[in-house]
Amino acid sequence: MTVKRRGKAMEQAVLDKHLVLDRQLCFAVYATAHAFTRAYKPLLDPLGLTYPQYLVMLVLWEKGEVPVKAIGQSLDLDSGTLSPLLKRLEQAGLITRLRDVNDERQVLVRVTAKGLALKQQAAGVLGAIGKAIGCDSDEIDALRQRLHDLRAQLQSSQDG
Repeated sequence: MTVKRRGKAMEQAVLDKHLVLDRQLCFAVYATAHAFTRAYKPLLDPLGLTYPQYLVMLVLWEKGEVPVKAIGQSLDLDSGTLSPLLKRLEQAGLITRLRDVNDERQVLVRVTAKGLALKQQAAGVLGAIGKAIGCDSDEIDALRQRLHDLRAQLQSSQDG
């Protein structure tokens, strides 16, 4: 075998080693996100919430009355995805949507009394997830911060 062919074979071996599914960070994050969604399901079913609905409710429990656009920004969701979620939450009596009196182009979302009562029922969800992943609160905080940093780095690299 010539040196040139051996070099090409080594390059191909290195390439093949890197193009393996289990070596991909993006797939590890993707698969973990799906595992999280599955872990949340039995915790959220008694609340009558899907995982994306739960995220919307978290934003509303934290911030109170919020424009739809702000919810979308918080969750990184477009209006095409967010509108049906909000409609189902409204049909369940957990939120109300109303036009902003100062700017009729803007829709405000507010938690109802029923939605606030659900907050008390959801109080144990985070602890149950922590137990499911085998992390204490400090480990969860460190992991969450690392993921926030990773997302910020990815966004920064896309911006410039």
